[in-house]
Amino acid sequence: MRALLQRVSRAEVRVDGQVLGAIDRGLLILLGVAPGDDEFVAGGLAAKVAGLRIFSDADGLTNLSIGDVGGSALVVSQFTLYADTRKGRRPSFLAAAGPIVGERLYEVFCEMLASTGLPVQQGRFGADMDVELINEGPFTIWLDSDELSIEPRPTS
Repeated sequence: MRALLQRVSRAEVRVDGQVLGAIDRGLLILLGVAPGDDEFVAGGLAAKVAGLRIFSDADGLTNLSIGDVGGSALVVSQFTLYADTRKGRRPSFLAAAGPIVGERLYEVFCEMLASTGLPVQQGRFGADMDVELINEGPFTIWLDSDELSIEPRPTS
């Protein structure tokens, strides 16, 4: 899984002019899913996002998590995070999970993030969405589950 986190003072997602999700201070999370991802990866990434200390404390240091500042998350599916642009001028998206796996794990990620106590708003998987945000900082973080220390899967 890949997540692009943007610390925001406000964000919203619309489909056909209708607001599906909106937050004030918090994180806009653009989420991409790969074919080999599973529930453990989704849970590990959600825990990492919830615990990241990327909000400023009273001294201006990034010592606070999204929960510490009473923030919310807006999660938007974004298969294009798996774009491969190495050949030609048209990106390939073959590295992204198909819609059945992608939607299931997008929902699992959102549920796992909400289970940490964060208010979570969502876009609509597979829809053509308009996303509006005010990036606070600007502050943007790229997370790739392949590069994170995610708890190992339980063995049977």
